[in-house]
Amino acid sequence: MTRRFALIGHPVAGSLSPRMIAAAYGGRYTYDLLDFERFEDAWQAFLAGYYGINVTAPFKQDAYARVDALSEKARATGAVNLVVPCAEGFMGHNTDVDGVLMALQESGEAFAKALVVGTGGAARAAVYAARALGCEVSVCGRSLEKASALGCPSFTFSEAQSLKPDLVIYTLPGRVEVPEGLPFAGATVLEAEYRIPRLEALPCRRYISGRRWMIWQAAAGYRLFTGEEPNVQEMLRAL
Repeated sequence: MTRRFALIGHPVAGSLSPRMIAAAYGGRYTYDLLDFERFEDAWQAFLAGYYGINVTAPFKQDAYARVDALSEKARATGAVNLVVPCAEGFMGHNTDVDGVLMALQESGEAFAKALVVGTGGAARAAVYAARALGCEVSVCGRSLEKASALGCPSFTFSEAQSLKPDLVIYTLPGRVEVPEGLPFAGATVLEAEYRIPRLEALPCRRYISGRRWMIWQAAAGYRLFTGEEPNVQEMLRAL
């Protein structure tokens, strides 16, 4: 039987994932968008008809709590964005980490001080990846309590204005207004959002689109789904 895959979250309309997996494997796999307001409804839809799922906001922590086993990256970040079967039941992975690492490594730059903007699942992946690259990492968010929970020096948006990072990883959703005064000007900026990017026109040293993050996390995920190497060049063309 052909394996079927899906993305669960809310909202998921407009996701490029179906187009990319079709390109990655020449249309051999089915990939659906499952939009539910409640995690339980999304999870039951997964169990009813799919081999593996990607997980997006707001369900990454719900999936983390539901799976039976965790990859090292998922355990370290406290968030799951991909679920596949395993001997114990279901294994949770975090391929957002792979997306951040590859997007930054392909830039050819080295970074010393990173500022992660946001406190959700994508921010947790960004912290892990920036540390793996040897960065000193700080986090800023609307809530100082939530920022502190990521285990780094933490700041409110206004407090972060005085920082001087050479890398900013911006994880706030596109529907959220960009906080004023964040220290983009002297930094390379990687934006997680690719559907409604907010930072493309802001002055910074270098801008890296969320599509780079998205393409590399998708490629890592599709390997886990299928056991096959995806055609990344075709995925890029599909975007």
